[in-house]
Amino acid sequence: MPIRVLIADDHEVVRSGLVSLFEESDITIIGEACNGEEAIEKAIAQRPDILLMDIRMPGTDGIQALARLRAETPETKVVVLSTYDNPTYVARAVALGVKDYALKGTSQEELIKTIERIASGNDPEPDSILSKVKTAMSVRRNTRDDIPLTNRETQVLRHIALGLSNKEIGVSLIISIETVKEHVQNILRKIDANDRTQAAIWAVRKGLVD
Repeated sequence: MPIRVLIADDHEVVRSGLVSLFEESDITIIGEACNGEEAIEKAIAQRPDILLMDIRMPGTDGIQALARLRAETPETKVVVLSTYDNPTYVARAVALGVKDYALKGTSQEELIKTIERIASGNDPEPDSILSKVKTAMSVRRNTRDDIPLTNRETQVLRHIALGLSNKEIGVSLIISIETVKEHVQNILRKIDANDRTQAAIWAVRKGLVD
């Protein structure tokens, strides 16, 4: 069966290029969107197998769209296609349920394989950007004795260092935002940091994130 894909990107030349790229494959483009708001509307109406979406778009961007898609069309599998391999973007995408994260420099063959793999319900390749960041986010065990944090606090700190908000941390770790706030306050107190920025710097210096 063809894989039904909705493309969301604010550049027409990118959308047209993707349509051409998939012509000889089992991927069928069922629609195009130029921003996050249109992507949400079309995903709800058309129920694609895969939503292939950029992160940086005008108006409602990809991250904002992901939050709403998770609530309104949780069955939609999202693959991000972005120019940026910024760990913060990837981490936020992970927290919001993205299935894989590909770069626009990816080859035709690799992008098709990514879409086929996710459409089939398989996990991303272990060496993919998303897999690496997801692993870093999920690690709970302390690796050094001089880190005065519990396993969960260390995990929350990794999320902070990756730039996630309390809400995104809560979604990622499946805990309430109130619990996240408690962990954040405990972390700041234990490492003697005044704010999240100082906490993130501390995490990087301690080697908790790359």
